[in-house]
Parts: sequence; structure tokens; C-alpha cells
Amino acid sequence: MMDYKNRLEEQIEELRLRMYEIHNKNSEDTELLRISQELDDLLNRFREQESYPCSSQS
Repeated sequence: MMDYKNRLEEQIEELRLRMYEIHNKNSEDTELLRISQELDDLLNRFREQESYPCSSQS
């Protein structure tokens, strides 16, 4: 089982790729805003994990 930080990294990468795909098809797609906000949230969570390397969430 992967730890929380690794799962965050995977989710960040998947969303980032999805955002690029949508942008390349239609840069005005409203889905971009939702994905961008979700990506921001994941990045913030990831940074929190970086601040507390000893924390282990599952």
C-alpha cells in the first residue's frame, strides 16, 4: 500500500496531464477551472506533507 504522499503525487500528475489534454483541445473549456482548483488543493496538501515529513496519513 502506498503512503499518502505517494498517492498525492500520482493524483497531481494525473490531473496535470488531464489539464494539458483539455487545454490542448479547448483552452476555454470550463472544466479547466475545476481541474486547476483541484490541482491547487492537491499541491497544497503535498506541501503540507513536505512541511511535516514525519506525519503518516493513510
